Amino acid sequence: MKLYHCRNSRSVRPLWALEELGLNYELVVMPFPPRFEYDGYLDINPLGTVPTFVDGSLIMTESTGICQYLVEKYPAADLGLSKDEPEYGEYINWLFRSDATLTFPLAIVLRYTQLEPEERRNSQVVKDYAIWFHSRLRSVESALEGKEFLVGERFTIADITVGYALQFGDRLGLSDRYKPNCLRYLENLYKRPAYIRSQEKA
Repeated sequence: MKLYHCRNSRSVRPLWALEELGLNYELVVMPFPPRFEYDGYLDINPLGTVPTFVDGSLIMTESTGICQYLVEKYPAADLGLSKDEPEYGEYINWLFRSDATLTFPLAIVLRYTQLEPEERRNSQVVKDYAIWFHSRLRSVESALEGKEFLVGERFTIADITVGYALQFGDRLGLSDRYKPNCLRYLENLYKRPAYIRSQEKA
């Protein structure tokens, strides 16, 4: 298995999952954006996005999808919920919510604070999407009331995928408005040995 990774990008999710699972893999660390800086990357992933994951003839480019693939292929680590568990539906919902609802507005904030040329940066867009992100964190804050993890009474890839969104927001300076449960949860995620290893390798 091979993972193409950029520091602090969505590829943190599958890298963290690989470390939690204790699997052997090759890591290719690239500068951002890789489509411009890493020779031949567009031949592997014509989208030029990060991550790209290769397992034999399989190529995957969606961070949460890669995590789901890994936990279903290697179920012994118990990092996913099975269909017969009561919270399976919530688990799947968190996986989709992590990108579509939580990470999407952060990508807009990143774009209009750091990636666009100075003349195209837009403080109103940044403000609007930061508000959007914080309003959607209410679901995370509520779900964590009295709990250490989101579902199944254990750490799963739902915590990796949602936790990445919280970390992304933290790096963008938005964690000053996180509520107590989200702050506690994020602090604990930062302490996980597999997360620390993933950051060191990156």
